[in-house]
Amino acid sequence: MDMMNCELLATCSALGYLEGGTYHKEPDCLESVKDLIRYLRHEDETRDVRQQLGAAQILQSDLLPILTQHRQDKPLFDAVIRLMVNLTQPALLCFGSVPKDPTVRHHFLQVLTHLQAYKEAFASEKAFGVLSETLYELLQLGWEDRQEEDSLLIERILLLVRNILHVPASLEQEKRIDDDASIHDRLLWAIHLSGMDDLLLFLSSSSAEQQWSLHVLEIISLMFRDQKPEQLAGVGQGRLAQERSTDVAELEVLRQREVAEKRARALQRGNRHSRFGGSYVVQGLKSIGERDVVFHKGLHNLQNYSSDLGKQPRRVPKRRQAAQELSVHRRSVLNVRLFLRDFCSEFLENCYNPLMGAVKDHLLREKAQQHDETYYMWAMAFFMAFNRAAAFRPGFVSETLSIRTFHFVEQNLTNYYEMMLTDRKEAASWARRMHLALKAYQELLATVNEMDMCPDDAVRESSRIIKNNIFYMMEYRELFLALFRKFDERYHPRSFLCDLVETTHLFLKMLERFCRSRGNLMVQNKRKKRKKKKKVQDQGVAFSHSPEELEAMWSALAERLLQCAQEPELSVDSIIPFDAASEVPVEEQRVEAMVRIQDCLVAGQAPQALALLRSAREVWPEGNVFGSPVISPGEEMQLLKQILCATLPRQQEPVEGDAEEEEEEEEEEELQVVQVSEKEFKFLDYLKRFACSTIVRAYVLLLRSYRQNSAHTNHCIAKMLHRLAHDLGMEALLFQLSLFCLFNQLLSDPAAAAYKELVTFAKYILGKFFALAAVNQKAFVELLFWKNTSVVREMTQGYGSLDSGSSSHRAPVWSPEEEAQLQELYLAHKDVEGPDVVETILAHLKAVPRTRKQVIHHLVRMGLADSVKDFQRKGTQIVLWTEDQELELQRLFEEFQDSDDVLGHIMKNITAKRSRARVVDKLLALGLVSERRQLHKKRRKKLAPSSMQNGEESQRDAWQEDPEEEEEEGLPESEGEENEEDLLAGQVQGSSSLSAENLRQSLCQDGLSAPLLWLQSSLIRAADDREEDGCSQAIPLVPLTEENEEAMENKQFQHLLRKLGIRAPCSGQETFWRIPAKLSSTQLRRVAASLSDRENEEEREEEPEPNPGVPGEQSPSEEHQVRAPRALSSARKRKAGLVSPKEEATGEEEWKSAPKKQQLLDSDEEDTDERGGQAAVSGTLRIRKKKRFLVEDEDEDY
Repeated sequence: MDMMNCELLATCSALGYLEGGTYHKEPDCLESVKDLIRYLRHEDETRDVRQQLGAAQILQSDLLPILTQHRQDKPLFDAVIRLMVNLTQPALLCFGSVPKDPTVRHHFLQVLTHLQAYKEAFASEKAFGVLSETLYELLQLGWEDRQEEDSLLIERILLLVRNILHVPASLEQEKRIDDDASIHDRLLWAIHLSGMDDLLLFLSSSSAEQQWSLHVLEIISLMFRDQKPEQLAGVGQGRLAQERSTDVAELEVLRQREVAEKRARALQRGNRHSRFGGSYVVQGLKSIGERDVVFHKGLHNLQNYSSDLGKQPRRVPKRRQAAQELSVHRRSVLNVRLFLRDFCSEFLENCYNPLMGAVKDHLLREKAQQHDETYYMWAMAFFMAFNRAAAFRPGFVSETLSIRTFHFVEQNLTNYYEMMLTDRKEAASWARRMHLALKAYQELLATVNEMDMCPDDAVRESSRIIKNNIFYMMEYRELFLALFRKFDERYHPRSFLCDLVETTHLFLKMLERFCRSRGNLMVQNKRKKRKKKKKVQDQGVAFSHSPEELEAMWSALAERLLQCAQEPELSVDSIIPFDAASEVPVEEQRVEAMVRIQDCLVAGQAPQALALLRSAREVWPEGNVFGSPVISPGEEMQLLKQILCATLPRQQEPVEGDAEEEEEEEEEEELQVVQVSEKEFKFLDYLKRFACSTIVRAYVLLLRSYRQNSAHTNHCIAKMLHRLAHDLGMEALLFQLSLFCLFNQLLSDPAAAAYKELVTFAKYILGKFFALAAVNQKAFVELLFWKNTSVVREMTQGYGSLDSGSSSHRAPVWSPEEEAQLQELYLAHKDVEGPDVVETILAHLKAVPRTRKQVIHHLVRMGLADSVKDFQRKGTQIVLWTEDQELELQRLFEEFQDSDDVLGHIMKNITAKRSRARVVDKLLALGLVSERRQLHKKRRKKLAPSSMQNGEESQRDAWQEDPEEEEEEGLPESEGEENEEDLLAGQVQGSSSLSAENLRQSLCQDGLSAPLLWLQSSLIRAADDREEDGCSQAIPLVPLTEENEEAMENKQFQHLLRKLGIRAPCSGQETFWRIPAKLSSTQLRRVAASLSDRENEEEREEEPEPNPGVPGEQSPSEEHQVRAPRALSSARKRKAGLVSPKEEATGEEEWKSAPKKQQLLDSDEEDTDERGGQAAVSGTLRIRKKKRFLVEDEDEDY
């Protein structure tokens, strides 16, 4: 260490010396600076080199003069900048965190003291003037002229400014008051005089300098570290009337308290000497024994008597102490505040949107360092608050005023909250980041709320859309509940709780006003859904071979197996009896290996079966399942015969065509863990979720500091407690002794007149309590406990009302007489055959009504029965199907399979009555039907006569399928009426589509056949999606080609869309036309069928197919282009029910006769149409229940 000190001293001496105001550098000055950089690189954990350089004041006496006077020496200037960046590095980065060890903490405080001295030395215009000039010259260089050394120097200058601003102020040493110039203020003024602030504004607004955006944002956040945006916005405008009234109210509170203290001191002065104070007995107040308390002081001190006088206060462990406030706000000197106000105004006008966009891009692309998003959220909270307080202009903050920003802040807030719970060592740091995110969220809500009061209609509409999305999503509504429930005063300071209460108040106020303006609000609701496991169906019978066939098979295999068993050359090395890639463990693959042996024997592969048996014996030797290691050939033959004749369980192989569908279904079942639905939002139901002791306790904790709280914070507390007590009628939720003590303190406060709202609320709660105590004497005991909603109900409505009002109330107690009667009845009827013994007992127990479950459990409790399973009901329903019943079901199906209601006729005529679901499952198991839809009831419905172009009228039958009768019976009346309205709407829609025939023909003549075909395919695709998914929502018609885009702008084409029922886009919020949600799949197919050109299609079908081999006719590629739309139109006809079975069969034969390559259509529309066509042939058009989406979810930036 001594040698190191000598080297450091010699190196510092070789830098130069300061004489007068001029610094004379030594010849080895550059090498000495580089040596100091090298020493700093190799310092130990105590940062000894840094401490010695700080104690020698190298930066103040040598480095700063070199920086200001030898700027022309570029190598020396660069080296000095590097050294200064290293020396001014924050102490937290040097030590990693605040050390807990006293020795290391001492070194930490020493480094911090040196940093504060560096900051004071930099508070001069000269140093920042040199840095500003150098930075200006570097920024003047274009990107083609800027070298790598220039970019490094720019970054080092920005880091040096960041390090200097980052040094915390020493409040004990400075002892500055408000409106006085602190070191930080002097530093900001030097930045302003040197022009560094203009360079920061240029870097923020320039698109070519976006690589420095994070450095600039960090510097700006450190500049405004001690400032409040509301105070800066009001600088230079004079004192507002509201501020003056607030100050007057605070002074009046202080005056009233001072007068009360003077009056109390005057009352404490006795007439006699203090030695004659006397002793008094306090009646009604017991001491430790049975006697009354003896008070040895004057009567004027009696009101301050407490049993805790003289006791040692209980020491609170450090880990349980409340978190301390770290952020300190102070009012800077006036000229600095004016400079900062002008900087904020110019930054908002020119730099905020581009800088925040660049920073957000860096964060999303992970180009930033860890936790750099905190600077982004600080800037959002600060500048949006300044914008609201100065002159509200939403365009200045439009970059961060979007749903994406809400989502970004909410995700980070949730992440910080989760990390605070998991990373306990850094919980305080995560709590501070959580507070920053909460402030940003609060300002986002406040800005949206301010937009509601803006006179511009466009701004108010943008606010409505943002609120639509916020209130619709469940995550934003659940956020405040989660933050309150996980609030921990050990990590969160009082300011966090204050901001949380104010933000919750603002959110509830906006939500309540929004609900009142909307009438009814549909919101998203998420419910956890249990994962479904993969279903594996086992087949009990391995194969259908009779015993005679197996004997014949074995006689043919026996000789070959015996020969193979006697051959010594039979190798088992290449045979592996298990599947190494299978998810099933190797130990559990024995049965599969035995199945493989059986398959080899059935296939006549004797050597493979014997080799597989011997290989399995080596893999699974335990238990001698595959024979002992010393088994003889004869025993091997007997073992193989047993395997051949055994009935082994086999996994059922899926059908090749359905394999992909099953994989997709399994993936969907694994992913759909959370089920999302919609429900109507009720504000009071949401407010009831705040009625819990955890949230009320947090509000009471903040109310304890009502003297330090602002008037707005006290109003937010009183409003929330009033909502719970008055709006929900849960005054008893606030009947708690600690809260009543706080009310007593508030009512006895000399300045109680300043808290009128809190005093009024306290009197209201106390009045409700004493009114309840007159009826319920136990209310005084209930004061000792925090309560939930069920206890509140019992307190107000009577104890036991909760049990009597619920369906699962407590069972009445069994009396000795009832137990004796129960025992007698059980012993008398337990051996009687026929009726159930429990039912018999229940018939005789008439004194107190009992349930079957209560009787069974009490019998087990009395020891009369061993288990509840002894009293299982005897099955009255037939579960297993006999062979005769299966034959009867098959006969009934063949008899009624051509009728309109196959399942209904079967249910009427079947002998063994079963449920519809059982019958359907058995029909599927027997293979009589391939899917459930084939059993639905069909009814024939005729389309309205359509007038063709030639004046002919034709009626075609369309099949429409009803849902199952169980679904119809389970529907409520309102849904049944909706289905009837859908059918009526379908008839109207059909007539409107027929009236659109002329429009279609006119558009075809104008050359819009392709857009009509695109419209028709879109309608069919929408019908297929609604049939498969079972839910309906508005689907936009997005034109992807230029031709379709021009057609959507055509007035005649738009008139056709309106005729067909397509909804036009909403003004200002939607771009595309939409297929409304109210149209069912049946109606969509009717509309699509009305768009087809029947005459041209019929002529095209009648034309013979050209021969590719004949000259002059179409080539195969041209024939493919012709057949593809022909197949498409044929599929569309089948969907609409406009093709007879004969024509359909003819079309299918022609299609099958085409080459295979020509059947591969490269369009998803045709694939969808083919699937839809198959569904239409089997008559599977369904009526689905309507699903409303009343909340727009447009995600637009404003």
